[in-house]
Amino acid sequence: METVEKKQSSAKKTLKIGLAGLVSIVVCYFVFNKVNHALNHENTDNAQIETNSVPVLSRIPGYISKFSLLDYQVVKEGDTIAIIDDHEYTLAVQQAEADLLGAKADLSSAQSQLPTIGSNKQVASAGISVEEVAVQKAKRDVARDEALFKEGSITQRQFENSQSAYETAQKMLISSRSRLTQASTQTGTAEAQIAKAKANIAAKETALQSARLNLSYTRIIAPSTGKVGKTNLRKGQYVQGGQQLFSLVSNEKYWVVANFKETQIEHMKVGQPVNIKVDGYPNHTISGKISGFSDATGAKFSLLPPDNSTGNFVKVTQRVPVIIDIDDLASLQTILKAGLSVEADVKIH
Repeated sequence: METVEKKQSSAKKTLKIGLAGLVSIVVCYFVFNKVNHALNHENTDNAQIETNSVPVLSRIPGYISKFSLLDYQVVKEGDTIAIIDDHEYTLAVQQAEADLLGAKADLSSAQSQLPTIGSNKQVASAGISVEEVAVQKAKRDVARDEALFKEGSITQRQFENSQSAYETAQKMLISSRSRLTQASTQTGTAEAQIAKAKANIAAKETALQSARLNLSYTRIIAPSTGKVGKTNLRKGQYVQGGQQLFSLVSNEKYWVVANFKETQIEHMKVGQPVNIKVDGYPNHTISGKISGFSDATGAKFSLLPPDNSTGNFVKVTQRVPVIIDIDDLASLQTILKAGLSVEADVKIH
């Protein structure tokens, strides 16, 4: 009996030693893997999935006359997603068109004066030529009659008549020259009016284009393909120009922004592979690679960045945003959502 008990005791000791050895091997294996992983990887759970979110704005003020989208509804780029009442803007276009027609009429009126002014200039020029000939003739007649009067061949009345004709011819010449100067001045005035009318037409055309542009803004168009976010927009609601109505979340492109500690990025480079674990889908294996680094820490983008020069400095490990592209994005779009928390594991060696 003692021999059997000794054998059983020896077998139990051997089993315990074996189990202890096996446990030690398993523990060493896991410790080795942990240490090896820590030496060759950098990990953070301060990461989220990101995508493009486009704000949908109203370019003009007005009352919403049509809006039927539901929260989180899918829309395509170019779809009309809301309509602002356009009566006011249609009237503005009509008013701008009428103003443009009036400006064009003013230009036609100014241009129609040029032929009349040109005709007056021609008549004045011709009159000057005639009056200059008449003055020269009257001058010669005075010289001749003066000699005849001194000889006693003509009477004083005849001589005075010659002098009067000479003076009249001179005054007629001065009058014709004055009419030519006036016609030249009228030409400059008419040309200035034409230039002013053309400038007015350009201004009215610009106003018409602006009115038509505002009219086109009454139809709010989807700037990209995606899903409508939470909306509180209703028909009949008044919106301001530049007011954000809701956001349009794109579902065509996703990426991960992981915030690594500043002590972790020494060996991280663009192109290194990354294992991504989404908290909401732990059974999905997602891979990616680093595509870029932020040139500033997250604290620098905060609304009130810390001021370390105030004398109350406390050193805090900073976080650097790292951009990670997701591989095989097309097959994962049904599960990826902006804002989901993820864990990023970067292989650095």
